[in-house]
Amino acid sequence: MPSDRCDHCDKAAVVHELLIKNGGTIEIHLCEEHAAAQGYVLPTHPPVHQLLTKLAMGGSGAGASTPTAKPGAKAKTRTCPNCHRTIVQIKESGLLGCQQCYVTFEESLQSLIERSQAGANFHLGRSPRGHRDAQARHELRSKLVRELDEAVTAEQYERAAKLRDRIHELSADDE
Repeated sequence: MPSDRCDHCDKAAVVHELLIKNGGTIEIHLCEEHAAAQGYVLPTHPPVHQLLTKLAMGGSGAGASTPTAKPGAKAKTRTCPNCHRTIVQIKESGLLGCQQCYVTFEESLQSLIERSQAGANFHLGRSPRGHRDAQARHELRSKLVRELDEAVTAEQYERAAKLRDRIHELSADDE
């Protein structure tokens, strides 16, 4: 269990790191001040589970921490049709139940996802090598088909034959 105190002072630790060197482990616990002094970059936004909590409680930003429903009123709570989780359950755990939750709670999660991903709401990272290669071949094939159509329209039949052969080579490579 990680220590809740800084290794250098008695303040609460916000950085907990486990280093593995030469088969041994070293635990590091640092407060904000000592973490910054050692070059750790701390996030400037609250953790995702806190943002989900604020959203579920009816707020959209800082300072919104109480429900806005009238006392005695029964609130309609949307439920994911696939896993039957509610936004309240999601905010308690900080985890979505399934991929359908993204669609079901899209309006509630859109700004949250953008904030937690530095403004992006789609995948910007790397993809598997085979996927990249297949996508590149598909794009090349599409380009060659367009050029083939242009060559036939311009009655450049020798060029069209070369393009057709190149398209067949790409198709053979896929198989």
